[in-house]
Amino acid sequence: MRPWSCAWLSAVVLVACGSRTGLLVPGEELASPDGGTGPGGDDSGETALDAGPDATEVQDALPSIDVTVPVDAFNDCPDAGATLVYVVTQQEQLLSFYPPTAQFRAIGPLSCPTRGQSNPFSMAVDRTGIAYVLYQDGELFRVSTATARCQATSFRSGQSSFAINFGMGFSHDNTGTGETLFVASGNSATTTPALATIDPRTFALRTVGDLQPAILNAELSGTGAGDLFAFFATRGAAPCDNMNPNVNCTDSAIGQLDKATGRVVAQSVLRGNAQGTAWAFAFWGGDFYTFTAPGSGTIVNRFNPADGSIVTVATRSDQIVGAGVSTCAPAQ
Repeated sequence: MRPWSCAWLSAVVLVACGSRTGLLVPGEELASPDGGTGPGGDDSGETALDAGPDATEVQDALPSIDVTVPVDAFNDCPDAGATLVYVVTQQEQLLSFYPPTAQFRAIGPLSCPTRGQSNPFSMAVDRTGIAYVLYQDGELFRVSTATARCQATSFRSGQSSFAINFGMGFSHDNTGTGETLFVASGNSATTTPALATIDPRTFALRTVGDLQPAILNAELSGTGAGDLFAFFATRGAAPCDNMNPNVNCTDSAIGQLDKATGRVVAQSVLRGNAQGTAWAFAFWGGDFYTFTAPGSGTIVNRFNPADGSIVTVATRSDQIVGAGVSTCAPAQ
């Protein structure tokens, strides 16, 4: 997520996740996995901002999040270790990120046919390598993770009175071999933060339910085991409003969501990991990677949910506003 002007203060915000095989814009030939799985080295980066009104406190007594893979979890991905995280910057640059080496590689600039002056706001990536990039004005584009080529979609913003800005993330379905694109709102002064789904075939939005408690401006990331997680600003247990200059949002949190209801069923607080004015996150190899902008650039931290450790693995001079990783990413 990224900062927006006052004109967007009534909109809802959120961000999400990415994949390894880069493509798929109709008419574009599928590219084989490239060298993005090794060191690369672009130093640009962007920020995503999430902010909103005060909300009720997140429950203190929730258990810590659990990323343990069920023994019966379905996985038809033969090369999960080659899966990449993808990120988009405020300056419309698409990059890959390889967690084992913490290296970024530039893919290319976006040239999405937006209706006016707008910037990327959030991103998700499906298991085939297609990125879905949301712009601040509510336009949703399909983007090749191989070439950064953009294609407009038929998505209509404001469906079911859902906010035009939201966070995004794919999660493997609990049954079968499919996956679902989840979106989360949370920056509207007049509506309760909610969880919804978008069908990538029809681009119809269906509301799942209110986020309970009402966490603000959450980014989403899912897993191949069928989990769905939200990343949001907090001061300990309370959601925080990053648009309020009088509030110092010193911590952040990752909440585990019930995909059927929108309820937060578990959470882990990342103390000292402030989101700042831009943030995104992704799950890879049993850890969460957070992209935050407490200053002018981006800090990449690795959070280990097993022991609660937070380690800085990379920094960038630009600001990352969206991140995505496919549900084919390794679970451990």
